[in-house]
Amino acid sequence: MMKHPGIPTHLLSTAIAAIVALATRNSQAFAPISPSFVAKPHSKLNMFTGIVEEMGKVVSLETKDDMLLWDGSRGKGTEMVVQGDVVMDGAYLGCSISVNGVCLTATELDFDNNIFKVGLAPETLRKTNLGNYATNAKSSDADAVDETKLLVNLERASEIGGRNSGHFVQGHVDNVGTIIDRWIDDNSLFFKISFPHEYMRYIVPKGFVAIDGTSLTVCDVRSDGPGGENWFNFML
Repeated sequence: MMKHPGIPTHLLSTAIAAIVALATRNSQAFAPISPSFVAKPHSKLNMFTGIVEEMGKVVSLETKDDMLLWDGSRGKGTEMVVQGDVVMDGAYLGCSISVNGVCLTATELDFDNNIFKVGLAPETLRKTNLGNYATNAKSSDADAVDETKLLVNLERASEIGGRNSGHFVQGHVDNVGTIIDRWIDDNSLFFKISFPHEYMRYIVPKGFVAIDGTSLTVCDVRSDGPGGENWFNFML
């Protein structure tokens, strides 16, 4: 992963969700549903908009050897627990919540403490930055925790056909990009992202892309293929 002066470390693992018609890889995870947590009635919520509702905090990220798997057997698996306020409103067991742009299934809900649990499949850990939260919370002081490195973007699913101020975001993340430059342009801030060449065909100027679950418009694109420059930029 490249580093760039002046850019926070947690941004260097920015997960790029290039949400396009042909990019529909499923990154949802499987994990047990605990009967000890309270479920709420289902609602007609199906997709995401890329309009982040709040920043939540990763409470824990743990790999277990006795996790209940999708086929009823037990084996190795990874679970993440996240604290959020807004996303707990209307949540129910099995609902989808976008965590840094990744569509994840709520397997446990604790409404008293406003926390929810999700499972992270191996594909999710390979294609997103969520696995970094196991190691990136420590600051230079071994005993201190940098709370900003535990923050994740959260969004509840939105009913299809309703108002959408962003774009349709599936939550099926394609890969992780790297911030290689940033600069100020009057009242806006540009970010330049290096991205694997095999996905650049899906990124076009003035098209849309979801980065850490945030709906953004692509400005410029360069795609030189294997061994060449492959990047795009966007502005805030």
